Amino acid sequence: MDSQVSNTLPFMKMHGLGNDFVVVDERGAPPRVDAAIATRIADRHRGVGFDQLAVMSETENADIRLTFWNSDGSISGACGNATRCIARHLMDETGKTSVVIETARGLLQAKDAGGGQTSVNMGQPQLDWADIPLAEAMDTLQLPIAGEPVATGMGNPHCTFFVPDADAVDLAARGAEMERHPLFPARTNVQFASLIGPNRLRMRVWERGAGVTLASGSSSCATAVAAARRGLTGRDVQIMLDGGTLSVQWAEDGVWMTGPTAHVFDGVWRG
Repeated sequence: MDSQVSNTLPFMKMHGLGNDFVVVDERGAPPRVDAAIATRIADRHRGVGFDQLAVMSETENADIRLTFWNSDGSISGACGNATRCIARHLMDETGKTSVVIETARGLLQAKDAGGGQTSVNMGQPQLDWADIPLAEAMDTLQLPIAGEPVATGMGNPHCTFFVPDADAVDLAARGAEMERHPLFPARTNVQFASLIGPNRLRMRVWERGAGVTLASGSSSCATAVAAARRGLTGRDVQIMLDGGTLSVQWAEDGVWMTGPTAHVFDGVWRG
């Protein structure tokens, strides 16, 4: 095979509220993406740039399987906004109004919510310390950390602080510090949230392996669950992120997240 041809990798660029993704379709093709390639594509100056990279592959269990890479080359167990974006792509591709997507989190249902909105069920939250995971047994509703954050698993770990003013937090400094806190052996996503109205939260996020992002679907789900557990909100909330608004409903069958998606462009990366 010609080396120039073999070193090309077609991709799609998508985003959900500014939380941006490179999507590689490996259906019917041999695997190409690994940690080294992911980090090279992630470089916003010499590559393409993304918060997460999602690889689509075939599976007998669902319409598609997704594998997520962070910009530092680590694997992410869940990525809600990328799941919504790719669900929209699949529905446009097939004409279906609902699809099932296999991830490390399990089989996730997604559907057309109307008005250009896409919903995905991110599954039941993980509330036990061992499932999140934490380093030792403790009450996940009130961690022994300054600020008494809440720990939640959504296929990846989350640490949510409720603060008077989320916009006043030094997100880059606090997020980087908390990501690697000893209580989180697998590192953690970090959120700072403020109650700004009935069932309305202002939230900013530091993503494990990516840093500050304009939005995060799994973080929004975790924050909604944490707020409901704390009694700050009901189970149906609006999350106001730097990139826009997501609706999250903690229902009997799991945590549903609804919001807009965008397919920005198609391209070819030449490695």
